[in-house]
Amino acid sequence: MTHSKEKTGLSHLDDQGQAKMVDVTAKDETTREAVACGIIRMQPETVRLIQVGGLSKGDVFSVARVAGIMAAKKTWGLIPLCHPLMLTGIDVSFNSNPESGEIALEARVKTVGKTGVEMEALTAVSVAALTIYDMCKAVDREMVIAEIFLQSKQGGRSGTFLRSGFSPSPPSGS
Repeated sequence: MTHSKEKTGLSHLDDQGQAKMVDVTAKDETTREAVACGIIRMQPETVRLIQVGGLSKGDVFSVARVAGIMAAKKTWGLIPLCHPLMLTGIDVSFNSNPESGEIALEARVKTVGKTGVEMEALTAVSVAALTIYDMCKAVDREMVIAEIFLQSKQGGRSGTFLRSGFSPSPPSGS
C-alpha cells in the first residue's frame, strides 16, 4: 500500500506513510499572514471581573496577549513537524461580551518566508485562551474553550484562504 503525497494529499508523509518535515528549500520567500480565532465561554460575572481588573492574578488580557505572542514564537518547539520561523509580526486581541459570557480571541501572525504561519496563529489563540482559563479558574471552573479555527491566510503557493460561514465577533483590541 502506497502512502505518497499524490495519493493522500498530505505533505507531511513520505512514500512509506511515515511522518516527515516538508522540505521547503526550493520554495520562494513570500509575505505570509494568518488569522486564527477562538472563543472562551464563562459566567458573565467572570467577564465583568476581567474587564474591571477584579482578579487577584492581575490584568488577564495583558498576560494572555503576551502568552499568545510567546506561544506563536515557540510553535516549532511544540508542534513536531513545524519549521522554526522568523516571525515579523504578532497581534493578539480580545473582544469581551459580558452579556453572553464570551470572549472572542484573534491572533494575526506575519512573516516573510518559505512556509506559512497558520500553526503559529492557531497556537497563539490556543495558549491565550488557556492563559485566560488559568487566570480565572479560581472564580469559574466551568469555562469552555471552543471554536478555535483558521479565519484566513495569505501568501505562498496556495494563495489566499478566507473562511466562509461562522466567525465570532471580531476582537476590538482590548
